[in-house]
Amino acid sequence: MKQESHLETTPGTVRPGGRTAKVRAAVLRATEDALAADGFHALAMDRIAAGAGVGKTTVYRRWASPVGLVADLLRDMAERSVPAADTGSLEGDLRANAALVTTTLTDPRMGPVFRAVIAAAACDEECATALRGFYETRLRAWAPTVERAAERGEAPAGTDPLEVLRAVSAPLYYRFAVSHEPLTGADGDRAVAAALAATRAGVFVRP
Repeated sequence: MKQESHLETTPGTVRPGGRTAKVRAAVLRATEDALAADGFHALAMDRIAAGAGVGKTTVYRRWASPVGLVADLLRDMAERSVPAADTGSLEGDLRANAALVTTTLTDPRMGPVFRAVIAAAACDEECATALRGFYETRLRAWAPTVERAAERGEAPAGTDPLEVLRAVSAPLYYRFAVSHEPLTGADGDRAVAAALAATRAGVFVRP
Protein backbone atom coordinates (compact mmCIF):
# COMPACT_ATOMS: atom_id res chain seq x y z
CA MET A 1 0.00 0.00 0.00
CA LYS A 2 1.32 3.43 -0.86
CA GLN A 3 2.04 5.87 1.94
CA GLU A 4 0.47 9.28 2.33
CA SER A 5 3.65 10.99 1.18
CA HIS A 6 3.25 9.59 -2.36
CA LEU A 7 1.71 12.74 -3.77
CA GLU A 8 1.69 11.40 -7.32
CA THR A 9 -1.20 9.11 -6.42
CA THR A 10 -4.58 10.43 -7.55
CA PRO A 11 -6.42 11.69 -4.44
CA GLY A 12 -8.98 9.23 -3.18
CA THR A 13 -7.72 6.25 -5.18
CA VAL A 14 -6.04 4.55 -2.21
CA ARG A 15 -6.73 4.52 1.49
CA PRO A 16 -3.96 6.38 3.30
CA GLY A 17 -2.36 4.44 6.12
CA GLY A 18 -2.89 5.41 9.76
CA ARG A 19 -6.39 6.78 9.33
CA THR A 20 -8.87 5.54 11.89
CA ALA A 21 -12.21 4.12 10.82
CA LYS A 22 -13.94 6.68 13.04
CA VAL A 23 -12.34 9.67 11.31
CA ARG A 24 -12.98 8.24 7.85
CA ALA A 25 -16.62 7.52 8.67
CA ALA A 26 -17.14 11.05 10.01
CA VAL A 27 -15.55 12.71 6.99
CA LEU A 28 -17.47 10.57 4.50
CA ARG A 29 -20.71 11.24 6.35
CA ALA A 30 -20.04 14.98 6.17
CA THR A 31 -19.23 14.61 2.46
CA GLU A 32 -22.51 12.79 1.87
CA ASP A 33 -24.38 15.46 3.84
CA ALA A 34 -22.91 18.24 1.73
CA LEU A 35 -23.64 16.46 -1.55
CA ALA A 36 -27.22 15.74 -0.50
CA ALA A 37 -27.84 19.30 0.60
CA ASP A 38 -26.03 21.44 -1.96
CA GLY A 39 -24.30 19.28 -4.59
CA PHE A 40 -20.68 18.78 -5.60
CA HIS A 41 -19.78 22.46 -5.44
CA ALA A 42 -20.58 22.43 -1.71
CA LEU A 43 -17.58 20.22 -1.05
CA ALA A 44 -15.36 22.91 0.43
CA MET A 45 -12.69 21.11 2.41
CA ASP A 46 -13.11 23.47 5.38
CA ARG A 47 -16.85 22.77 5.47
CA ILE A 48 -16.28 19.01 5.40
CA ALA A 49 -13.75 19.23 8.22
CA ALA A 50 -16.16 21.26 10.35
CA GLY A 51 -19.03 18.91 9.62
CA ALA A 52 -16.91 15.89 10.55
CA GLY A 53 -15.53 17.52 13.68
CA VAL A 54 -11.91 17.00 12.61
CA GLY A 55 -9.05 19.33 11.80
CA LYS A 56 -9.01 20.70 8.27
CA THR A 57 -5.35 19.73 8.01
CA THR A 58 -6.40 16.11 8.40
CA VAL A 59 -8.90 16.39 5.57
CA TYR A 60 -6.46 18.16 3.25
CA ARG A 61 -3.65 15.73 4.01
CA ARG A 62 -5.68 12.54 3.66
CA TRP A 63 -8.13 13.39 0.85
CA ALA A 64 -6.34 16.33 -0.82
CA SER A 65 -9.35 17.57 -2.81
CA PRO A 66 -13.13 17.33 -3.22
CA VAL A 67 -12.49 14.73 -5.92
CA GLY A 68 -10.61 12.63 -3.38
CA LEU A 69 -13.59 12.83 -1.04
CA VAL A 70 -15.99 11.74 -3.80
CA ALA A 71 -13.75 8.85 -4.82
CA ASP A 72 -13.49 7.54 -1.27
CA LEU A 73 -17.22 8.01 -0.66
CA LEU A 74 -18.06 6.02 -3.80
CA ARG A 75 -15.70 3.23 -2.74
CA ASP A 76 -17.32 3.16 0.70
CA MET A 77 -20.82 3.12 -0.81
CA ALA A 78 -19.88 0.20 -3.06
CA GLU A 79 -18.60 -1.75 -0.08
CA ARG A 80 -21.70 -1.05 2.01
CA SER A 81 -24.26 -1.72 -0.70
CA VAL A 82 -26.81 -4.51 -0.43
CA PRO A 83 -25.42 -7.93 -1.43
CA ALA A 84 -26.56 -9.49 -4.69
CA ALA A 85 -29.83 -11.39 -4.61
CA ASP A 86 -30.19 -15.15 -5.00
CA THR A 87 -33.90 -15.79 -5.55
CA GLY A 88 -33.44 -18.96 -7.57
CA SER A 89 -34.39 -17.42 -10.91
CA LEU A 90 -32.86 -14.89 -13.26
CA GLU A 91 -36.07 -12.89 -13.39
CA GLY A 92 -36.27 -12.72 -9.62
CA ASP A 93 -32.66 -11.64 -9.30
CA LEU A 94 -32.96 -8.96 -11.98
CA ARG A 95 -36.14 -7.66 -10.36
CA ALA A 96 -34.26 -7.39 -7.08
CA ASN A 97 -31.49 -5.48 -8.84
CA ALA A 98 -33.95 -3.09 -10.49
CA ALA A 99 -35.72 -2.56 -7.18
CA LEU A 100 -32.43 -1.75 -5.45
CA VAL A 101 -31.47 0.79 -8.12
CA THR A 102 -34.93 2.38 -8.09
CA THR A 103 -35.09 2.55 -4.30
CA THR A 104 -31.62 4.13 -4.11
CA LEU A 105 -32.25 6.75 -6.78
CA THR A 106 -35.62 7.75 -5.33
CA ASP A 107 -34.37 7.89 -1.75
CA PRO A 108 -34.70 11.44 -0.33
CA ARG A 109 -31.07 11.41 0.74
CA MET A 110 -29.24 9.12 -1.66
CA GLY A 111 -31.02 10.40 -4.77
CA PRO A 112 -29.50 13.89 -4.41
CA VAL A 113 -26.12 12.35 -3.58
CA PHE A 114 -26.09 10.34 -6.80
CA ARG A 115 -27.36 13.29 -8.80
CA ALA A 116 -24.51 15.43 -7.48
CA VAL A 117 -21.89 12.80 -8.20
CA ILE A 118 -23.21 12.16 -11.72
CA ALA A 119 -23.21 15.90 -12.42
CA ALA A 120 -19.63 16.19 -11.17
CA ALA A 121 -18.54 13.22 -13.31
CA ALA A 122 -19.91 14.96 -16.39
CA CYS A 123 -17.34 17.74 -16.08
CA ASP A 124 -14.47 16.18 -14.10
CA GLU A 125 -12.57 13.17 -15.42
CA GLU A 126 -11.35 12.11 -11.99
CA CYS A 127 -14.92 12.05 -10.70
CA ALA A 128 -15.91 10.11 -13.81
CA THR A 129 -13.20 7.55 -13.11
CA ALA A 130 -14.38 7.19 -9.51
CA LEU A 131 -17.97 6.74 -10.64
CA ARG A 132 -16.97 4.09 -13.19
CA GLY A 133 -15.14 2.26 -10.43
CA PHE A 134 -18.24 2.31 -8.24
CA TYR A 135 -20.47 0.85 -10.95
CA GLU A 136 -17.86 -1.71 -11.97
CA THR A 137 -17.71 -2.94 -8.38
CA ARG A 138 -21.48 -3.23 -8.12
CA LEU A 139 -21.87 -4.93 -11.50
CA ARG A 140 -19.25 -7.52 -10.63
CA ALA A 141 -20.91 -8.14 -7.28
CA TRP A 142 -24.14 -9.02 -9.11
CA ALA A 143 -22.51 -10.95 -11.98
CA PRO A 144 -22.96 -14.34 -10.26
CA THR A 145 -26.74 -13.97 -10.60
CA VAL A 146 -26.41 -14.21 -14.38
CA GLU A 147 -23.70 -16.89 -14.21
CA ARG A 148 -25.99 -19.08 -12.10
CA ALA A 149 -28.82 -18.45 -14.56
CA ALA A 150 -26.64 -19.73 -17.41
CA GLU A 151 -25.85 -22.85 -15.40
CA ARG A 152 -29.59 -23.42 -14.90
CA GLY A 153 -30.25 -22.96 -18.61
CA GLU A 154 -32.07 -19.63 -18.18
CA ALA A 155 -29.49 -17.81 -20.30
CA PRO A 156 -27.38 -18.95 -23.26
CA ALA A 157 -23.85 -20.14 -22.58
CA GLY A 158 -21.37 -17.31 -22.92
CA THR A 159 -23.78 -14.60 -21.84
CA ASP A 160 -21.94 -11.53 -20.57
CA PRO A 161 -23.29 -10.93 -17.04
CA LEU A 162 -22.26 -7.28 -16.94
CA GLU A 163 -24.13 -6.47 -20.14
CA VAL A 164 -27.30 -8.08 -18.81
CA LEU A 165 -27.08 -6.02 -15.64
CA ARG A 166 -26.34 -2.84 -17.56
CA ALA A 167 -29.46 -3.45 -19.63
CA VAL A 168 -31.52 -3.44 -16.43
CA SER A 169 -30.06 -0.33 -14.83
CA ALA A 170 -29.37 1.84 -17.89
CA PRO A 171 -33.01 2.82 -18.57
CA LEU A 172 -33.45 3.70 -14.90
CA TYR A 173 -30.39 5.93 -14.81
CA TYR A 174 -31.50 7.57 -18.06
CA ARG A 175 -34.80 8.60 -16.49
CA PHE A 176 -33.04 9.71 -13.33
CA ALA A 177 -30.07 11.63 -14.73
CA VAL A 178 -30.91 12.58 -18.33
CA SER A 179 -34.65 13.02 -18.86
CA HIS A 180 -35.41 13.71 -15.16
CA GLU A 181 -38.65 11.75 -15.36
CA PRO A 182 -40.29 10.23 -12.28
CA LEU A 183 -38.87 6.80 -11.54
CA THR A 184 -41.25 4.03 -10.44
CA GLY A 185 -41.36 0.30 -9.94
CA ALA A 186 -43.12 -0.05 -13.29
CA ASP A 187 -40.02 1.36 -14.98
CA GLY A 188 -37.94 -1.32 -13.30
CA ASP A 189 -40.37 -4.03 -14.41
CA ARG A 190 -40.10 -2.89 -18.04
CA ALA A 191 -36.31 -2.76 -17.88
CA VAL A 192 -36.20 -6.31 -16.50
CA ALA A 193 -38.62 -7.61 -19.12
CA ALA A 194 -36.55 -6.09 -21.92
CA ALA A 195 -33.28 -7.38 -20.46
CA LEU A 196 -34.72 -10.89 -20.07
CA ALA A 197 -36.00 -10.96 -23.66
CA ALA A 198 -32.65 -9.80 -25.00
CA THR A 199 -30.78 -12.29 -22.81
CA ARG A 200 -32.87 -15.24 -23.96
CA ALA A 201 -32.42 -14.14 -27.59
CA GLY A 202 -28.65 -14.29 -27.19
CA VAL A 203 -28.09 -10.55 -27.56
CA PHE A 204 -25.56 -10.51 -24.73
CA VAL A 205 -23.58 -13.61 -25.71
CA ARG A 206 -19.91 -12.71 -25.99
CA PRO A 207 -18.49 -12.80 -29.54
